[in-house]
Amino acid sequence: MPGEFDPAPAAPAAPTAPGAHLVTRPRGAAPAGWVWPAVGAVALVVGLLGGFIGSAAFRAVDDDTTTIGPVSTGLDGVDLATEAPLQAPDGTVANVAQAVLPSTVQILAAYQGQDDGATGSGFVLDRQGHIITNNHVVADAAESDGAIHIVDQDGVRYDAEIVGRSAVYDIAVLSAPKAVGLQPASLGASRGLRVGETVVAFGSPLGLSSTVTAGIVSALQRPVTTGESADESSYINAVQTDAAINPGNSGGPLVDLLGRVVGVNSAIATTGGTGEAGSIGVGFAIPIEQVRITADQILRTGEAQYPVIGAKVATGGQDDGEGAVISEIIAGGAAAAAGLREDDRITEVDGVRVTDGIGLIVAIRTHQPGESVPFTVVRDGETRTIDITLRAETG
Repeated sequence: MPGEFDPAPAAPAAPTAPGAHLVTRPRGAAPAGWVWPAVGAVALVVGLLGGFIGSAAFRAVDDDTTTIGPVSTGLDGVDLATEAPLQAPDGTVANVAQAVLPSTVQILAAYQGQDDGATGSGFVLDRQGHIITNNHVVADAAESDGAIHIVDQDGVRYDAEIVGRSAVYDIAVLSAPKAVGLQPASLGASRGLRVGETVVAFGSPLGLSSTVTAGIVSALQRPVTTGESADESSYINAVQTDAAINPGNSGGPLVDLLGRVVGVNSAIATTGGTGEAGSIGVGFAIPIEQVRITADQILRTGEAQYPVIGAKVATGGQDDGEGAVISEIIAGGAAAAAGLREDDRITEVDGVRVTDGIGLIVAIRTHQPGESVPFTVVRDGETRTIDITLRAETG
């Protein structure tokens, strides 16, 4: 995504505090860690781990059916679960676990030439056999044309293939035609969440399938970024939770007490160290609203789009909390057409305060290509509003 990556970091993001560092991927796992400059001495690492599957027993299914590809009508053309599985009086963690575990799967993907070398999680999207997971769970398998399998709650193993994936939003849609009988998860809304509300995380931490942990929403709209370089970066306006999320939870659902998916577990914060990291009670999930949009695009075309303005911004230790400073305007882009200039300081996007470069990127990516969005800009000490029509990139 260099060049037209938008807004692009002037340099890869890095922790700001002395001694902080990016925790690299666990041995045998798929890629990279999350970096969040505001964390201080805390590093972030994606929740993905391989190597814990050698002794697991699976029942294989003869998967000779042609893989389902894109669906021209997107989410409108598949059979989603439209009702919450629970009513408010029944909203206990135990009841949520009983309702959602049948919709949760383990993902086994090839990694660095090793079959099932990466382990992650996912959930059933619809009755057509589509599965949602993180892009980083299957990225290596996608690039090497390696095998991908899903394993349901009963240990039944199905072949799966990638319909499409977005590195920018860290979402992938898989197709497992033989899994058409699995119960789809009900999709909720993260916008209705309140800090302190109970949520439940599902997945396969450390290869331990069908694991359930519970906690609360500890923050909302938390800007975080994943990746060790600009080419691998993904910026998310995350739901933060203290529910235990560990390597292997990546791609699994974060669920409210009515059994509705409100996010996709994607990253954890760690204090660093050289060993494989575990949960310290700070985890991050991609809001389900973004998952819906990205999955719909992937089902329609096999690809996902993200909005760009045609400008670059510095990230990582170069911000003062007073907005994001534009470091470069790309000729012919939307920002240039709207009159944005180098050294302009953006303090709000559509009325939402922006404190730094990552905050700007996340704010832009909560909108869609084609939208005209007002940017509050400080130039030469004067504040003005510039409307920019967002353009589209694929990724």
